[in-house]
Amino acid sequence: MENIAISVAIPVFNEVDNLEDLISRVELSLNQIGRPWELILVDDGSNDGSFEKITSIKQKCPFLRGLRFSKNNGQTAAMGAGIQAARGDIVVTLDADLQNDPADIPLLLAGIEQGFDAAVGWRKKRNDNMVRRLSSRFANWVRNLISSETIKDTGCSLKAFKAEVIKPIELFEGMHRFLPTLVKMNGGKVIEIEVSHHPRQKGVSKYNVWNRVFRSFLDLLAIRWMKWRKLRYQVDEQV
Repeated sequence: MENIAISVAIPVFNEVDNLEDLISRVELSLNQIGRPWELILVDDGSNDGSFEKITSIKQKCPFLRGLRFSKNNGQTAAMGAGIQAARGDIVVTLDADLQNDPADIPLLLAGIEQGFDAAVGWRKKRNDNMVRRLSSRFANWVRNLISSETIKDTGCSLKAFKAEVIKPIELFEGMHRFLPTLVKMNGGKVIEIEVSHHPRQKGVSKYNVWNRVFRSFLDLLAIRWMKWRKLRYQVDEQV
């Protein structure tokens, strides 16, 4: 079996209209890097025929792998399943709605090659409506304030990690938003890289103010507790 250098793991929930374009753009982007790669699409209990579409496209795309949940388990679960299924030395995550641009993946890989353990996207120019932009900005501010962080865009799913760093991290519901912080807590180095952002062209957004701000507040408190209670010690001697 060919050694895989890069795995791209993408959660999919009712994105049947975006899949062909998504896979095509990932292929175009990754074929530039000159290293073996794979694409893992994790269907999170879609009911619009997304997995059937993945199965059909796989016939002509040997780099494609598909996983399917029996029911909807949420973005963290789908992202975690993709990360654990990845065979590459580097794992890239992004959303399936094409607001993240697969063309930006090489930018993140360059960040990893600079010696960082994670390269995370920063959507400096957001192409969303006013409510989503303001709620996201507020959520980032609250998360950074409470978690004592400086990450500019915790909600950007376009990220790249060294597999050896991300795979050992146990995820809980909602923790996908805090992956850079979790990497840092385990001693990893993180770089933020500006990436593009596009308006959604097809499908329906799964996010609103409730699940973007209020539902994530308990997750944020959990991260704060983990940082506060993390064991920090140094062994001076051993015999």
